[in-house]
Amino acid sequence: MKTTFDAVIIGGGILGVATAYALAKRGMTNICVLEKHYLASGSTGRCGGGFRQQWSTEANTRFAMASVKRLEAIEHELDYKTEFFQGGYLIIACNEDEVAQFKKNVAMQRSLGLDVREVDRNEAKKIVPYINTDAFLSATWCPTDGHINPFLLTQAYANAAKRLGAEIHIWTEVTSLMKKSNVFFITTKDSITYQSPILINCAGAFSRGIGNMLNIEIPVDPYRHEILVTEPVERLWNPMVISFSIGLYARQEMNGGIVMGMGDPNEPVGTYVGSSLHFMYEMSKRFTTLFPKLKGMRIVRQWAGLYEMTADAQPIVGPIDEIENFYQACGFSGHGLMLAPEVAHQMAELVTTGRTSIPIDDLHIRRFRGEKSFHREKSVV
Repeated sequence: MKTTFDAVIIGGGILGVATAYALAKRGMTNICVLEKHYLASGSTGRCGGGFRQQWSTEANTRFAMASVKRLEAIEHELDYKTEFFQGGYLIIACNEDEVAQFKKNVAMQRSLGLDVREVDRNEAKKIVPYINTDAFLSATWCPTDGHINPFLLTQAYANAAKRLGAEIHIWTEVTSLMKKSNVFFITTKDSITYQSPILINCAGAFSRGIGNMLNIEIPVDPYRHEILVTEPVERLWNPMVISFSIGLYARQEMNGGIVMGMGDPNEPVGTYVGSSLHFMYEMSKRFTTLFPKLKGMRIVRQWAGLYEMTADAQPIVGPIDEIENFYQACGFSGHGLMLAPEVAHQMAELVTTGRTSIPIDDLHIRRFRGEKSFHREKSVV
């Protein structure tokens, strides 16, 4: 088995395989992705599947807009169906502080060229007919937001990367790392050692552990985030509906089931992904506040995944000053699927040319070391 590569990527979620594809597309084909379980077995395969461009920070907005452009052509480029659907995002403001913040968000987003606008409750009701207009004050609407199947998208990138020569090794857990003479030695649970001059950390919720193996602090913490899906029903609406203050998102799947998830501010740091009765009760209460006419729907199943959180809810992208050629693409704070297409492209640019076409300075790890100021992303569920 081949174990020497020009670059090794740790993590077989959407960031890892998309980065492998982007590198291979640029001619760097002697690369390998190491995944400890199966593809999309971590945060990617447990997410809600949405993608949006409505953010409070410019960095996230720029990456999200560029990612959507790539997603619009992704099925043709990768020759694989992904259930890509631009049904839009309706984000509701439930208090005056949110109304004011959303006005700032929309002004910034529009200055970057995004087709987004504020809507009143009557127009929101036309976009999502079953919504309770007494539960919010106003909303923002972007018709080019949408959702996609995370498993299919991950597989599409993986297949395309392999066609270009990249290797993907699943059930390959990394247990130790060292660097000597400009080469990374990556040892797995099965006592196989890979060698590469370039190492890329796309390990999601487990990124801190990868850094620890090289005595580097990667400030990413995992938090459980729970989701459920209802029985299939007739088509009710197309967009993803989000409330940051109520703390939920909901969308209807292609088969008619409604997927909904929420964040719990009391959730402790940890990698536990079991389900809870508390979530089922609380999620049902919050959802029926927004959609009281749908309170009789039956829940089919629920599950949980991990948000890989940073202190400012923005990702860590780029090199590490202490170790040359150790790159980070992690800490996406629940939004890796949304930003992955463009982040992967920029990572490939960075690795092969030493620079990026979209500025990433605001996403460098230095911001958590007192060397730069940072601004918290406010648009997080």
